Formats: sequence, C-alpha cells, structure tokens
Amino acid sequence: MLQLLPGQVTVENDVVFGTTGSRDLKCDVYRPPISGSDRPGVLLIHGGAWQSGDRSQLRYYGIQLARYGFVGVACEYRLSGEAHWPAQIHDVKAALRWMRANANQLGMDENKICVTGNSAGAHLALMLGCDTDTLEGKGGNMNVSSKCAAISSIYPPTRVYFNKNDAENKLLGATGNDKVAAEASPINYANKNFPPTILIHGNADQVVPNSDSFNMYHALNKAGAGVELHVFDGAPHAFDRLAEFAKLCVQLITLYFDRKVVNPRPVILPDGQ
Repeated sequence: MLQLLPGQVTVENDVVFGTTGSRDLKCDVYRPPISGSDRPGVLLIHGGAWQSGDRSQLRYYGIQLARYGFVGVACEYRLSGEAHWPAQIHDVKAALRWMRANANQLGMDENKICVTGNSAGAHLALMLGCDTDTLEGKGGNMNVSSKCAAISSIYPPTRVYFNKNDAENKLLGATGNDKVAAEASPINYANKNFPPTILIHGNADQVVPNSDSFNMYHALNKAGAGVELHVFDGAPHAFDRLAEFAKLCVQLITLYFDRKVVNPRPVILPDGQ
C-alpha cells in the first residue's frame, strides 16, 4: 500500500517532451522525495475548456502524488486558439509516449503509467484510454505505445457535441461536424479493455453536468471495464480548488491507482469475505 514519503519533492520545469512541428511542447516533472527505478508514473492534464489554462494548474496534484511515490509529468497541449481537434489528443499522447520512452531516466516503470485530468483535461485523460491508432499524431517517440494503465477523470465532458456551446465549437473548429464530435467523445470508445477508471464529479456542476460521469460509468460498467464513480453532494465545477476537496481527491486517486496498478489487489474484508 502506498504511503507518504518523507522529504522534498523535486520539480523540474519546462522540459521538452515533443513537438508540434512548429514549436516545442513542454512539461513539468515532479520527482518523489526518494528516488527509485520502478516508480509508478502519472501524467497530469490541465483543464480550461480546451481554450485556456496551463500545466501549473495541477501543481498541487503533481506535488502530492509525488509524495506518494509517483513520478508526475504535467504536460501542456495546444489550446483551441492555436489548433483544433485532434491536436489536443495528439499532444497528450506524445507526452505519455515521452514518459514511456524515458522511463529509465525518470526512474519509472513504463508499465505503470497512469493519467489524471480535470475538466477538459479529464476529457483528454479519458481519450487516452481509447484503443485507436488514429489519434497518435506525430509529436515524437512514435516507436513506443501511448497506452495508460489507469485513469482518473475529474468532472469530465464525456460526450462532445457540434454546435452546442462555444468551447466545443472552438475545439472542433470550422470544419467540425457531428462525425468529428463523435470521434472526440470518450463515451463512444467504452469497451471491456478500457483502462480501469475512477470518475469524480459534483452534483451541483453547472458547467459539465454530472450526467456526463454517470453516463460514462454506466457505459464502462456495461462493457465490463473496471470503473468507479464518486459524486460530491453540492459541489460545483472545479470544487477541488478548495483545499479540503483537493486533498480528498488525491486520496481517492492514490488509493485507486494503488489497488489497480501499483499493488493490484481485490477488496477483501478482514473476515476473508
């Protein structure tokens, strides 16, 4: 079982992990207080309606997960003002491939790379679970896999629509249509081989309704994939900006990744049942 490690988390900023073809893509690396050669990894993806925000938003998660022994990598991706879909998934896949390609240097087990994201980043985290080769892009390290071991998705949009709201229209661009929107919707990729997933949402979310997480939960559960759903009563969008909720989310994510990836185990009661 994962435990908090004593000591200081080391943060390395502005590390280049890939390229868009016209500029470098960068990440921040959070290293655990105690180094190792087979640490689990976690890719952190920020939110912002695909049109704003940056990787520094998940600094708290990066530091706290590193304290539990994860090598954290918070990546940037092209926002919709710079490039339309599927540039965003291309970039986060490039980040995950970079992690796997550099697992030895990072002191990380390449088979234990998890991913977490919030809001738009939660959508991209779920898209990393989609088993398709059509969304890889050409961001670097094309000879390694972009598959992840488990997913944490906090208030995710799970179905994207064309011509529904401004953020999704900006994501899809002028050439967007219902077909592209469907291809950008993680719920359409639910199958029994989807990575184990924990969904976290608030039932007072007026930005992304919690029905998105409920629908994703039911789709994955019906398909036979491992999935868990936590709903906070009265919590609005971005509720984890409050310290008490952020701390609890870290605990939920850590426990889930631990029992599904780091130290896989069933839930067994003390009496063995």
